[in-house]
Amino acid sequence: MRWENLTADPAGDRARNAVLFGADAVTTRTFDTPEFRGVTFHEIRARSIVNRVPGASRMPFEWTVNPYRGCTHACVYCFARRTHSYLDLDTGLDFDSQIVVKVNAPDLLGRHLGSHRWHGEHIAMGTNVDCYQRAEGRYRLMPGIIAALRDHANPFSILTKGTLILRDLDLLKQASEVTDVGISVSVGFTDSELWRTVEPGTPAPERRLDVVRTLTDHGIDCGVLMAPVIPFLGDHPAQLRATVRAIAASGATSVTPLVLHLRPGAREWFMAWLERHHPYLVRRYERLYAEGAYAPKWYQRRITRQVHELAQEYGIGPARGGAPRRIAAPAAAAPEPASAEPTQLTLL
Repeated sequence: MRWENLTADPAGDRARNAVLFGADAVTTRTFDTPEFRGVTFHEIRARSIVNRVPGASRMPFEWTVNPYRGCTHACVYCFARRTHSYLDLDTGLDFDSQIVVKVNAPDLLGRHLGSHRWHGEHIAMGTNVDCYQRAEGRYRLMPGIIAALRDHANPFSILTKGTLILRDLDLLKQASEVTDVGISVSVGFTDSELWRTVEPGTPAPERRLDVVRTLTDHGIDCGVLMAPVIPFLGDHPAQLRATVRAIAASGATSVTPLVLHLRPGAREWFMAWLERHHPYLVRRYERLYAEGAYAPKWYQRRITRQVHELAQEYGIGPARGGAPRRIAAPAAAAPEPASAEPTQLTLL
């Protein structure tokens, strides 16, 4: 692996960026337990933990924290797969089973938040790989991360498919008393057969909706990112209705649909999966995504309209201005107006 080449901005000029860690800082471990069989963990002491989102990104936030690289959720469509190529690892099985763990993430974040150069901007988590994937059950990085954000009253948001977030419920409640906390759970569909093949390492959709219900029952607003809506497999009107109905029943404060997008790295892995499981759809996908990573605008708008109409029918509305993340403006600044158009985020 070329650990020495992993920089804070892999897409930028590596010669100008300080490396995050060197090969001598890596400890490799395996655990002979059923949940981690076949998974290799690379423990590293990172040199930085707060990452600036590139200016050209469509993300509605500027700063992220990612304590892990690679993800045992093994979602075949995950856009973050390409990042493993920066480590000389493949974007398929290696992404699912070679997990980089930034073991010093909580301490590093605490020091960063306490720096005079940091001004308390919103920090988003779970936007690259899931910070509540199975590895978090062993490494327990998130309690220290949330505690640091709480102690500095720093606004943050979490996007997850993991039920493990409920372990940190008390910390989230404490943080929400002193700062702006936004939680969103990703549930793109409720079809159990589709879930088993396309998201094999994740909790079942109904278990994720139980998370939404528990959080809202404890006074923590939780929205649902209905992502990805998978063309021709999860976009039938009856499927959309069933998913929105289940989301509404969970008590979600909002629902935001996002259509599947296929970046390089993810595209090859997803199309190989499609060839194995639904070969009759390969040509249709090639046509739908002929112009690039995103489905055509007309298709995205159609799905957004259908989901928003269903959400209104079931008593929940679309997220507002980038919500469910409630990004606080600086104290002296006026809040930004809500966007009139749905935002196509590049999270999944």
